[in-house]
Amino acid sequence: MIWHLKDKGVRRPKDLPEHIERRLRFAVSRFGDHIQKVIVFLLDRNGPRGGIDKVCRILVKTRDCGVVLATVIDSEWTVAVDRATTRIGHTLGRQLDRRVDRQRGRHAPAARLAGPGFSPMLGAG
Repeated sequence: MIWHLKDKGVRRPKDLPEHIERRLRFAVSRFGDHIQKVIVFLLDRNGPRGGIDKVCRILVKTRDCGVVLATVIDSEWTVAVDRATTRIGHTLGRQLDRRVDRQRGRHAPAARLAGPGFSPMLGAG
């Protein structure tokens, strides 16, 4: 998987890029055939003053469903990265599932959840 890190002027731990790579591989490797590009943006809003200001934004450009974006703000870089990679993995999975459902002609999610005796007009009955 090819990914780019954009962190101009951010003070971060030296091992953070390896951590990002490991987390990205875990979160999105199963979607490898659908991914064109992954860009990770790191931004420290307050600089050295600290606080809950470390932003990790992950942008994934896909072949099938356009651009998928996840943004997390936290006080720690590793926590922000962990949460953002988890979020992008879940979001990418949902977007690709929706695309597959549309291709198969499934439009109503309630139809998949409804069991026997379920009437969409009357509810469970």
